Amino acid sequence: MAATPTSSPDPQRILALARSKKAEATTAIRGMPIEEQVALVCETPLARRSEMLALLPQPEDVIPLMPEAELCFTVKAIGIEDSSWLLEYATPDQVVACIDLDAWQGTLPDRDALDRWLDVLSIGSEDSFTRSVRSLDPEVVVLFLKHRIQCHQKPDDDEGWQPPVGGQTVDGQFYYVAIRDKDDLVPITSMLRSLFTVDYWMYFRMMQGIIHEPDIENEEWALRWRTGRLEDLGFPPWDRALLIYRFIRPENRALISEETGALDVGEWHLPIWMPSLPTSVDHQHLLFRTLARLDEEERRSALYGFIALANKVAVADRMELGDAESTPRAIDKAATFASDGLEFIANERKLDATDVIRRVNIEHLFRVGANLNPDRARPQESAKIGLSESEQPVLDTPLRPRDH
Repeated sequence: MAATPTSSPDPQRILALARSKKAEATTAIRGMPIEEQVALVCETPLARRSEMLALLPQPEDVIPLMPEAELCFTVKAIGIEDSSWLLEYATPDQVVACIDLDAWQGTLPDRDALDRWLDVLSIGSEDSFTRSVRSLDPEVVVLFLKHRIQCHQKPDDDEGWQPPVGGQTVDGQFYYVAIRDKDDLVPITSMLRSLFTVDYWMYFRMMQGIIHEPDIENEEWALRWRTGRLEDLGFPPWDRALLIYRFIRPENRALISEETGALDVGEWHLPIWMPSLPTSVDHQHLLFRTLARLDEEERRSALYGFIALANKVAVADRMELGDAESTPRAIDKAATFASDGLEFIANERKLDATDVIRRVNIEHLFRVGANLNPDRARPQESAKIGLSESEQPVLDTPLRPRDH
């Protein structure tokens, strides 16, 4: 399980010390609690994370505690092909999350990205590779294999049967050949041998799946499993995320609750490293300036409500969830339009912004702000296929209202 975000020592100080006194830098890290070591890595800029990881005295204790998206960002910053040592220490849940975040294009698995991730996982130890493969959805593994190999099963009643030219086998029953000329099947062979030894029934399912299972069925089931896991990380399905852009009639945009429980948001597992929101009295966004005036418990609750909103922005706008640049973009957009909504309601109701934020949840503030400037807020890819009229992200057209 990922460590709970806490403050950390200054990563720049540790990296500066390492330039001239690497042993001292490692000693300084060794004296930190493990939670601080996780914070140290996650708060190091991505471009320099490999340097910080190299200073860890026991990376095998730190890497399993990194939030899932942070590990994915780190692997990509280092280079997937150069990260086998890092993924060696990753937990099965982290590996699954990395593939969920980075090896999909829209609602379909990205076969080339799957190749990259599984090929680099195969470079690690046999135990870690087998553990990672067994943690993946079987449908994803079958889709990966079908992208690389053709499989032929030796019939029981044909003594004259010959395996395909160049066919390889690990059990004398299933033979496989590369689909593409000169494709290196070493990772495939390593996977199949390990599964045959450790989990025969999964091996048998994979080989039968290559021969008999239609891609469309495996894609549908893989999407279903991935959707559930991403929801656990705070990323809702695309059609639900689009509801943050739902139309609000002008006369209803300044409505406000008489209750003050808008910040009563429970904590949940964050896939990114964010110990706190960037609140300050001089921040460019009114939302963060206002949160700076609240007490610590209210700010902590606002953190989870705001990250939930930013995740919806990332999904609705079809940002690449495995791209580290998507996080600051989603955060900035969420803060921009939530601030616009906060300012509008405060002015219309002649209330202090702190009173508004205690009575209107952050997602509704965003919706109001987006409705005030629909052309600027509109998602970059606002396709409407499959959505009902009230769910379409057309902010400036009076659709059937659902305002609260």
